[in-house]
Order: sequence, then structure tokens, then C-alpha cells
Amino acid sequence: MFFQYIIYTKQEYNRIKLTNYFFIRRVYVIFASMRKIILITGGQRSGKSTYAEQLALSMSKNPVYIATAHIWDEEFRQRVLMHQERRGPQWENIEEEKKLSSLYIYNKVAVIDCVTLWCTNFFFNKDASEDHQPTVAQALDEIKKEFDSFTQQDATFIFVTNEIGCGGTSDNHIQRRFTDMLGWMNQYIASRADEVIMMVCGIPVKIKG
Repeated sequence: MFFQYIIYTKQEYNRIKLTNYFFIRRVYVIFASMRKIILITGGQRSGKSTYAEQLALSMSKNPVYIATAHIWDEEFRQRVLMHQERRGPQWENIEEEKKLSSLYIYNKVAVIDCVTLWCTNFFFNKDASEDHQPTVAQALDEIKKEFDSFTQQDATFIFVTNEIGCGGTSDNHIQRRFTDMLGWMNQYIASRADEVIMMVCGIPVKIKG
């Protein structure tokens, strides 16, 4: 008997199965993962977010924008609304400060903007006193677990982050701790990413992939 090995995404397999059942019975089906992780990094005003949005739109007509910033006041909320209007109605906008793993984005293209603010929400617990803030190790461990759980889905993840450790060493111990933590998290994401792109003066420079 003649057999074939064919690689399908789950969506393709379900579509073909409905239209050609007898053909599928003679085929070994291998599901291809659709998961892809892209990390975009760079300095302030280097063009990271703009490039991430353009990249997402080139992959999907209706991408997802996941904002991780904590909204501190009404002025900041108005800025968020202004950015949502600028991106246009084709975007699905989601606000999630910490628990990205709670979001279901199967088979979608998502921009997560940004890792820096996401990490801030773990580094500083707004519900705890100054004496009961998490250590860098504790915060980093929690962020890694959230990242691993979130990125298990079959989706395209475009993470935007900052290179904040390229300047001089801060004389503030809190800033030094956060710079260390973000640097380690950037390394963690980069090690698992399919592509890493660094933005320099608005120009994307591919580092990995």
C-alpha cells in the first residue's frame, strides 16, 4: 500500500479532512507548529514599536496589540486611547499588566509592547510596602514562568523590549537592580526566540534568525 508523509498545520488538516476523507486515511499527517517568537530590541526612540506594528500588519490583517503598561492616571489613559486610535480598527487591543498566560491568542499575530514595562510590574508590587518588594531573583523567576506558559500557544509573538544597559552604570541601586533584571530577561527571551532584531536609528538589524 502506498503511503505519504505530509506536514500540515492543524487548520489545513481540518479543512482537507472535511473535503477528502479517503485521501487522509492513506496519509501520515504531521502537524506543523505555527509558533514563532520574534524579539525586537533597541534604545529609546529607535523605532522599535513602529517596526513591530508594521511587521505584524505584514503577517496578519487583524493583529493583536497587548499593552503591558500600568495606567497610573487619567492623563496616561488618554495617551493609551490616542495610540489605539492611531493604530486603527484592524487591531485587537488588550491590556494586561502581568498575567500574559491568561490570554488566548491561538493562531494570531501579537505585538507585546513592551517587555520593559511588563517586567516593571513584577519588579515593583504596587500592593506591597517598600519593605516587602520582591527580590530580583523572585521577580525574574515569576516573569520567566509567565513567558513560558504564554508562549506555549501556536501563535506569532512579537516582543518589544529596551536595551537600557548600554549607558553608564547608575548610582541608584534600584535602577541598577532593574537594569540587571531586564538584561537577564532579554537574554532569556532571545535564547528562545526564532528571530532577534535590533533597531538602530529606525533601521532593523537582524541579530538572530
